[in-house]
Amino acid sequence: MNLPNKITLIRIILIPIMVFLYLATFIPYGKLIALAVFILAACTDFIDGMIARKYGLVTNLGKFLDPIADKLLTASALLLVVCDMTLPAPYGVIIAIIILGRELIISAFRQVAATKNFVMAADKWGKIKTIFQDIALPALFFLSLIYQYSWFSESFVNVYEIICHLLILIATILTIISGINYLVKNWAVLKTDKNDVAVKEVSNKEDIRKDSKEDKGEENGR
Repeated sequence: MNLPNKITLIRIILIPIMVFLYLATFIPYGKLIALAVFILAACTDFIDGMIARKYGLVTNLGKFLDPIADKLLTASALLLVVCDMTLPAPYGVIIAIIILGRELIISAFRQVAATKNFVMAADKWGKIKTIFQDIALPALFFLSLIYQYSWFSESFVNVYEIICHLLILIATILTIISGINYLVKNWAVLKTDKNDVAVKEVSNKEDIRKDSKEDKGEENGR
């Protein structure tokens, strides 16, 4: 296992640690430590990719682990701030459904594309969306923390709360835009090529011939 894959694996290991620290109310400033873990895990996303591309260490294992690590980190952090009502219902639930739903749809697209050896077009909106998510989620972690401890004045908390909600709202809008853009760019993945149909017809004919030969062989054996 090369260095970028080890870094990606570390990111995956950090996720349950982050979740535990966030939920473990018996640990003093557990949410603050969870915030630090999230920032560290998010940084490893840029580090492993940079090293892999710079030194030609891109592997199939890395292509498999990296998106899984990214989705697990985002989904875990989002569900944490929704569960403890830092993002109040139904607002938080709707945002979670949109963001997680987009990731599931794109993952399904990628699976279909892989079966057809189809290269998915890059999406700049997806990168911008990721940047806003990586800003909004730790900001919400900190919001949950200042809800728990009276560190700041009520007016500061109210202003900071509005900023956090705007950040996650922008991230959600970008999620919708990037998702639609991704689907439009790669819609050809869902189209059945004539070549695919021809291959299927040939394979079906071959199967029929094999079955008929086997039947004849069985009759001659009798």
